[in-house]
Amino acid sequence: MRFFFPDSQDLVSPSYDFLRDEYAAHRVRQRDDRYAHEVLDRAPYDGILVSKSIVDGSIKGSGKYSTAQRARLHRMGVHKFFRLPAGVEALGDNGAFNYIDEAVPPVTAAETLDFYEECGFDAGVSTDHVVFGFTEDASSDGVEPEWESRRRLTLGLAQEFLALCQERRSAVEPVGAAQGWSPETYADSVRALQDLGYRRIALGGMVPLKTSQILASLKRISDVLKTDTQLHLLGITRVDSMDDFSELGVTSFDSTSAFRQAFMDDRKNFHTAERAYVAIRVPQVDGNPALKRAILAGNVSQKDAVKAEREALNALRSYDGSSRSRQACLDRLDEYQVICQSKKSYLAAYEETLTAAPWTQCNCKICREHGVEIAIFRGTERNKRRGFHNMSVLADKMAKLKSHRSADG
Repeated sequence: MRFFFPDSQDLVSPSYDFLRDEYAAHRVRQRDDRYAHEVLDRAPYDGILVSKSIVDGSIKGSGKYSTAQRARLHRMGVHKFFRLPAGVEALGDNGAFNYIDEAVPPVTAAETLDFYEECGFDAGVSTDHVVFGFTEDASSDGVEPEWESRRRLTLGLAQEFLALCQERRSAVEPVGAAQGWSPETYADSVRALQDLGYRRIALGGMVPLKTSQILASLKRISDVLKTDTQLHLLGITRVDSMDDFSELGVTSFDSTSAFRQAFMDDRKNFHTAERAYVAIRVPQVDGNPALKRAILAGNVSQKDAVKAEREALNALRSYDGSSRSRQACLDRLDEYQVICQSKKSYLAAYEETLTAAPWTQCNCKICREHGVEIAIFRGTERNKRRGFHNMSVLADKMAKLKSHRSADG
């Protein structure tokens, strides 16, 4: 089972000053900042997934790449642009969720392949169109006609994409996109793609589905799946079900879940092999909108806020694992919560995090170098590093799954 990380230009600055919360004066982001595979001892993924809509933009507007970054990617190629180590694959797709509201994809099969070839991708997913709904009922009664039309449109685009790859003798490995609105239609899409000649198929549109619905679809797909066909799950993690997915023919997946939970989840911010912990929130005084408004309104003293912020950070940096030191941290955090007028208290969760001190038990390069800073929910540099740490934990979990499967024969 291989893990691909979807790119969204997530980098960190190796020269960032955590004590002053400052970047180096002459920092150039693309030149100086580093990707996860450059700041960890080893890449926490087997490949990266880069969407055309992220780079070139889509019907909804510009992508996440600046004009200069986009030009550099096309000029240098994906491997040099991302400074990928040997063995890390570059997989491209269209980013169909970015044009889900359109009647038809705003990009052709030829434009898709042009993008993959110009940027030097190892493999690329055919143009697809996400189906809106899902039912486990095998019949088509009550099903929106658009569901089936989008599925068939995706198959037609896959046929065109494969023909172009063959005609051009493209170095890009074609990956057929399969959409569906039921286990039966997903299986039919996989069967049709195999008949066309695809031996690598990406299952799209499953992100909103329950795990039971994904498993039901995979079980039906397994009835038609050829032994040499590889299945990729687009946007799906579900680590607890990965063993079941693997048994049903899934060989790879991509997801930002572990990374984004570091700063998007309310509770599961700092991952370990056993569980996830709440990161300790110490927002920057000048970076907290609610606190800034309170200061401007005269309801909070800026001097008091800055003092409480510094004392909370100092207490965390001085934490030695003792109950006395832990209580000092909790007291300072409580004081800063009050000043920040926080609507929710995390003190009980913070006590769990401090008691476990998971950063002291982690052997990843980020935790070794930065310690408690990685457990602090504060600004993009700490939060993204914690996301990179989370991906290293996921990589370890995947390695153990592979080891168990090998041991089981």
